[in-house]
Amino acid sequence: MSVDVRPEVVVHRPRAEVAAYMFDPANDLAWTGGITASRPDQPGLLVRGATVVRTAKFLGRTFDYGYVVTAHEPDRLIEMRVEKPFPMTVRYELEDAPGGTNVAIRATGAPGGFFAVAEPLMRWQVRRSITADLGRLKKNLEALR
Repeated sequence: MSVDVRPEVVVHRPRAEVAAYMFDPANDLAWTGGITASRPDQPGLLVRGATVVRTAKFLGRTFDYGYVVTAHEPDRLIEMRVEKPFPMTVRYELEDAPGGTNVAIRATGAPGGFFAVAEPLMRWQVRRSITADLGRLKKNLEALR
């Protein structure tokens, strides 16, 4: 079995503004739950090959994890490869929508070790976490009006 979730939300802001905020690790702490630090290898927007190390708390455990950007389409897509807490691919997907931008975050992976035992809980928790992140993203960006 594996985790494959893709929550989405419409943010009432232009796609370029959503991308500028969402694709900049300097904003991670403002909208990404469960992390206490985000340390990019370089300032500015994510591009292919960029790496970021985050400190997170998830299911009662605190750990550092890094990701590398494996795909990038300006103002449309960022794909990241994460190895911890389990190997996963995370995609930030942006599309124009009436009155704003449809924002989706897709996370796919196969939990192992401690997380394999709790896979059904993991799928639920990952979906819940991403949905909450999208809610904060929407609130933060729509407050910029």
